[in-house]
Amino acid sequence: MVSESSPSLSHTVLPSFLWRSGALLVTAGMIAGAFGAHTLQRRPGITADNLHAWRTAADYAIANGLGLLLVSMHPRFSTHRFAGYAILGGSVVFSSSIMALVLWKKYALMKFLGPITPLGGMIMIAG
Repeated sequence: MVSESSPSLSHTVLPSFLWRSGALLVTAGMIAGAFGAHTLQRRPGITADNLHAWRTAADYAIANGLGLLLVSMHPRFSTHRFAGYAILGGSVVFSSSIMALVLWKKYALMKFLGPITPLGGMIMIAG
């Protein structure tokens, strides 16, 4: 049992976890954006629509990473049990499913990701 004078684990770990997760999400989004702008467009079979989808995924990763950085500094939401995790999980599902669909669109097995993308978006919004 945690006494009122000592901070609980969630109050000390969660903000730093959200901060690190946000920083990693921003970094991943920037790397993905650079990959899309410089390397992906040279791959055979990549269309303008594919590049646009990739850019959208990278932009959302960056925006949600910045959101996590802000949430981690907020006195109330930095310790909220749902908001940060929902933003992080939703962003990872949303962006990674779009990127996987662009990279491996020729594999029929990957088509199951199409309906998963909006679920990630809904989880992000819920956060």
